[in-house]
Amino acid sequence: MTDHTSQDFGFGTQIRKSPFFDATVRWGAVDFSVYNHMYIPRSFGDPEENFWNLVNHAILCDVAVERQVEISGPDAAKFTQLLTPRNLSQCAVGQCKYVLITNADGGILNDPVLLRLEENRFWLSLADSDILLWAQGVASHAGLDVSIHEPDVSPLQLQGPRSGDIMAALFGESIRELKYYWLKRCDLDGIPLVISRTGWSSELGYEIYLCDGQQGSALWEKIMAAGEPLGLRPGHTSTIRRVEGGMLSYHADMTAANNPFELGLDRLIDLDMEDDFIGKAALRRIQQTGITQRQAGLVLDGAALSGPNTAYWPLRVGNQVVGQITSAVYSPRLKQNIALAMLDADYSALGTQLEADLSSEVRDVTVVEKPFFDPKKAIAASTHSA
Repeated sequence: MTDHTSQDFGFGTQIRKSPFFDATVRWGAVDFSVYNHMYIPRSFGDPEENFWNLVNHAILCDVAVERQVEISGPDAAKFTQLLTPRNLSQCAVGQCKYVLITNADGGILNDPVLLRLEENRFWLSLADSDILLWAQGVASHAGLDVSIHEPDVSPLQLQGPRSGDIMAALFGESIRELKYYWLKRCDLDGIPLVISRTGWSSELGYEIYLCDGQQGSALWEKIMAAGEPLGLRPGHTSTIRRVEGGMLSYHADMTAANNPFELGLDRLIDLDMEDDFIGKAALRRIQQTGITQRQAGLVLDGAALSGPNTAYWPLRVGNQVVGQITSAVYSPRLKQNIALAMLDADYSALGTQLEADLSSEVRDVTVVEKPFFDPKKAIAASTHSA
């Protein structure tokens, strides 16, 4: 453990710190960025080492920036359905669903994980956009009996092949029975929690939702104490692993300018369900007229990229720009530069050859299948530890 203090960093008071902030600094966080108006650790040192820790052992990540929008009240189910094109009629209490939040034009405003805690109580575990304000605005005109607020809830992610063993050490063997995309309530030595079999890593993993922000450091230390003998390390969400898994990052790979069809997320839309949702008419029109651009996977030739892209890289055929790379990184496991891109539909077929303008150089790229690793998500859905 590296003994930093928060005084080592130039933080102000206008951006919130998570309940785990001081613990992550003590355990060696060396870089932060801002997500949902909150600081998030972005580095504990070498990102490649973080990747190998994740895929071979386990990492604990502070993802309290995944703020929760709680929707409750007699009309909570009807209102929640109004926000998303995914059919929630079969979503049981205790179940989680990956959903999209769409606007009137069918554009994607967020792609949260929905948790149904009670018949009329839901959480939306957010990506990086202000859906609390959106939901409150929609509610003010919806004529439905709902209450919408941000609860005192802050998640950690425990991810990697040893995560099941660590959870069993903390909560007992019965925790292994928790199914993929289901949740349960429990406590750890009096600390109130919700646990879900979810995570943003494409690996076996859990999200541990702390329901008392005063106990952030205590929870972090308890998990690390149980996990260190099993290989657990403090970490951060891995760009390498999430690009390998084709996982989308809001603001990077999609924005409100994109619709679900462009991203291949048709499975999250039910235009035939009886219930209405925001963007239904627009998505019907898009389905009928078709799309002009499509997300694709790419392999980039040349030497290993020194790190993830920090700008959108244009893709060209000759002098014609036909798209842009949205996320790119070198995978040490695949020994390739891999990327997600938004391409003109005419240039998105597998095997298409393009050129990428990396500002300092031009590289040849090829359109390939994605995800790049474990395409059926068998690892994340597995119940087996290493």
